[in-house]
Order: sequence, then C-alpha cells, then structure tokens
Amino acid sequence: MNRNVRIGLITAVTIIALFILSLWISSTPAGADNSVRFGVLTLIPPLVAIGLAFITKETILSLFVGVFVGEFMLCVNDLNIVSTIVNAFLQLGSQVISCMADPWNAGIILQCLLIGGVIQLITKMGGAKALADAFAKRADTPRKAQLFTWILGLCVFFDDYANSLIVGPIMRPVMDKLKVSREKLAFVVDATAAPVAGIAIISTWIGLEISLIAAGFQSVGVSNATGFGIFLQTIPYRFYNIFILIFIVISALTLYEFGPMKKAEQEARKRTEIPKVAEAPGFDDVKPVEGIKLSVWNAIIPIATLIIGALVAFYWSGYTTILGGEDQALITLMKTAPLSFNGIFEALAASDASVALFQAALLASIVAIVMAVGEKILSIEDAISEWVGGMKTIVITGVILLLAWSLGGVIGEIGTADYLVGVLSGTLPQFIVPALIFILGALISFATGTAYGTMSILMPLAIPLGWAVSSGDMSFTVVCTSGVLTGAIFGDHCSPISDTTILSSMGTSCNHIDHVQTQIYYAIFVAIVAVVIGYIPAGMGVPWYICIPIGIVVMFIGLRVLGEKVDFDEVEEESSS
Repeated sequence: MNRNVRIGLITAVTIIALFILSLWISSTPAGADNSVRFGVLTLIPPLVAIGLAFITKETILSLFVGVFVGEFMLCVNDLNIVSTIVNAFLQLGSQVISCMADPWNAGIILQCLLIGGVIQLITKMGGAKALADAFAKRADTPRKAQLFTWILGLCVFFDDYANSLIVGPIMRPVMDKLKVSREKLAFVVDATAAPVAGIAIISTWIGLEISLIAAGFQSVGVSNATGFGIFLQTIPYRFYNIFILIFIVISALTLYEFGPMKKAEQEARKRTEIPKVAEAPGFDDVKPVEGIKLSVWNAIIPIATLIIGALVAFYWSGYTTILGGEDQALITLMKTAPLSFNGIFEALAASDASVALFQAALLASIVAIVMAVGEKILSIEDAISEWVGGMKTIVITGVILLLAWSLGGVIGEIGTADYLVGVLSGTLPQFIVPALIFILGALISFATGTAYGTMSILMPLAIPLGWAVSSGDMSFTVVCTSGVLTGAIFGDHCSPISDTTILSSMGTSCNHIDHVQTQIYYAIFVAIVAVVIGYIPAGMGVPWYICIPIGIVVMFIGLRVLGEKVDFDEVEEESSS
C-alpha cells in the first residue's frame, strides 16, 4: 500500500473513531461519576497505550497517544471534535507538567539521572569492567550468571527503582559474554525488583502497605491489630512474589524456556556481536580510560555509598518527619530509643523515599567524582563531564516515566480502576474471594501501571469484603489482604506502562517492548499457579506451607511441559576452558 494512502487511511479511521467516541460520551449525563459516565470506555486509554506498544514497538508514541485519548474523553462536551482535540492537547501539556512538578516524581527522575551519572563514572574508572570480570570468574556459566543476578536482586531489597538501575548495568556485560539474552536479564532484574521490595520489611514500600492495612482493619472495628503485624502475617501468602522468585531459580537451573523468551534465548546463543538497543541507555558505548589499572573498588565504593547512603537517608528522613509531627508516642520513641528495632522501623516507614534516594545518589556521585580525580583517572572537568554524560543517557527514561505517570493520572480521572472494581466485585462464594481480589488487583495494576495506586484503591474494599464474607475470620481476611498486595505487584512487574518495567528495560539496555513481550508469558504462568495452587486453596483454609511446595512442583512440571531446553553446552565449555 502506498505510504500516503496508508497515512490518509489511518487519519480517516482516527477521525471517525474520535467522532464515535464523542457521540457516545455526549449521550451520557455529564454530572455522573466518571467511572459511571464513561463505563466500559474507561478501559480505552490503557488499552490503546498497551496495544499500540505491542504493535508499533514505540513506547513513547504509544504512551503519548494513550494520554491524549484519555484527555480527549475528559474534554468531550459536544460533537465538535476539532475543539475537543485542541483542548485535549492543551490538557495533555498540563498533565505532563503536573506530573513533573510532583515532588515524588521529580525525586525519582532526579535520582535516576544521578544514578546514570554514577554508572558512567564507574564505567570510565574501570570499576564496572573489573566487577564484571570478577563476577565472570565466579559466574563462569550461564546458570551461575543468572543465579548471581538473582542474588544481587535480593541484596538490593530496599527499593525497586534502585534495584533495576544497579543490578542491570553490573550484570549486563557478564550475561552478554555468556550469550544470555538481554530479555532474560531484564526479566530476572524486573522479577527481583517490585516482588522483593514488596515483601521486604525494610523498603520504600512498607510505609504505604502498613498504613493501608491498618486503616482497612480499623474500618471493620479491629483496633488491636497493627499494620506491621498483619503485614508480617501476609508474607507467607504472597504467593506471586514467592513463586516468581523461585521460578527464576528453576528456569536458571533447568535451562528450560518457553514462549518468546525461548526464541530470544535461542537467538542469543547464535549471536556473534553484542546487541545495540536504540531505546535504552548507551552505557555499552562507554569504555574505561585507556591504560588504567582496573579495580573492583572503583565500583564497590560508589555503589556501597549509594546503598548505605540510601538506608541512612531513609532513616533520617523518617526521623525528622516524626519529630516534626504530632504523634507523641512516636516522638517519645525517637527520643528514647531511636536505634531500636521499632525506632528504625518507624523511621523508615515515615521516610520520603524519593528525596532519600536522590540524596543518596548525589552523595554517591560526589564520591565517584572524588575517586576519579583522586586516582588521577580523570581531571575534575572530565569527571563532571562524564557524570553529566551519564545523566544524558537516562533522559529517555525520564520522558517515558513522565508519560507513564501522565497516563496513570488520566486513567485515575476517568475512573478505570473504579469501573473494574464495580464490574468484577459482587456476591461470590467465600473461598473464591482471595483469588478474585488478586485477579482484580492484577487487572487494575496492569491497566494503570501502578502498584501503589492499586493498593490504595483496592485495600479499603478488600479488607471489609474479606471480613464480611468470613464473618470476622482474621486468618481469611489476612489472605484477602495478601491478595491485594500481591495482585498489585503482578501488574507493577509486567505492565508495559509500569515504571519499574520501564526502568528494568533501560537498566539492562533491553528493548522495552521486547522485555514486556518475553516476560509477560512467565508472569501470567506464575500468576495462574498463584491463583490455582495458592489463593483458591488458601481461601478454603489450606495452610501456606502446603500450597507453596505444591506450587513449586507445579511450576517445575509446567516449565518442563511448556518449555524446551535452550542448550548452553557449547557456551559453558568455552567459558570453562
């Protein structure tokens, strides 16, 4: 088909679709709640963004169109689509600026930029290559390399963003040398980001999780249950988190893959050169300064500064917040026992993660610059120039994050999550409620790209629902609570518009849509096991210590049945020779 004809056809179809959309929305009462007014149309913006992403493989374009469609829907007043298009475009600009002005979002983008600068300095100082070489000596087979990546992911437990941006660049050269696909690396990094941070008792997630849990149980009249205590009880029932972490190990040890990941791994075995990815940070092109002595400390010290600095910054942020607040019990705790377990926990729970991570990344940047200059690897001018150059490679990530957040804002305004809750909730058998809550959380988080938003929306509904259908059974309500937290993490893990999915792609230099297409089969497989072997039996009262072993066996058998071994024999022989 002629290019001009194709463009004309797409334009005509777009205009017709916008007119039909305007006609439909104009016929609904303007004063109604948006989730009621738009009805099934609330699903259009996320579906457009996700569908276009898979079709065009253009993440930025897809997110932009998704945001625009959502703003168009909100601006419809009549059938004048020209006026609506203009207003929608203006609102889109305001939405993006609003997301950028949000302190949390700004802090996340700034810390991503600074970590990009740190990574480039580490690379120029030879630290990244020295660390990769050290790992390569120990992780000398693809099996070991994947397990090393998994272990590193568990170690960076305190924040999913930091996990994606630290583990990916460190392990990428090791995986490339052993001919493991970037898609598999991105999956392992992504699957040890939100799933780990979501169940860690010290993380940037814990504050929101326990506050929502506490509020939910207070709403049903349970005042003697602490949010943290209930959180600990949910951990054995966080089936998706637990199963996806174990699935990584099973896949690495058996070398079995299925779906698009199998194809990606097979192609990786055959490649003769390192892949170049346009829509990813360009750290591949950065080489150490010639003639320098490689030292792992040039990587370990800045990264350790980042991790330790983040934990200290988390504590200090929460400590000052509590002292400046009005809760006298917490203030007394901070003054009398600030370094006790409870004191540290309360401080971390009250911290502002985006500010703390920015402060830690800034400190790590200063340390890296001082090391580069002090070791006479770079001049002060060159060190700062490389630091800024590293930040430039993350700019594309910032753009994608802003559009993803903007889409999340628009989706919130049109009521997508509320519509899904209304459609999928209802009178159900008791045993199916935890599974339904997990599925509902998964759908909402996949469509909106946010675990935090999903938890905030669903927790106030799920706890009273679980409490009511079980006639006040605490253990059953705990399972329902776990379903909210875990379902939300499923979408955060695999949605193409999720920020951690985006950062995992960028941190591993993997094409974003390729990452989504390969890992979503694994995520859905594990989610099915979590529902069938986890939440349905748990809803019937089956203990977690029975569900989890059976789930592991089912995953192993399922991987062997669905998958095929992607042989590493030749690569392993070369590595060990």
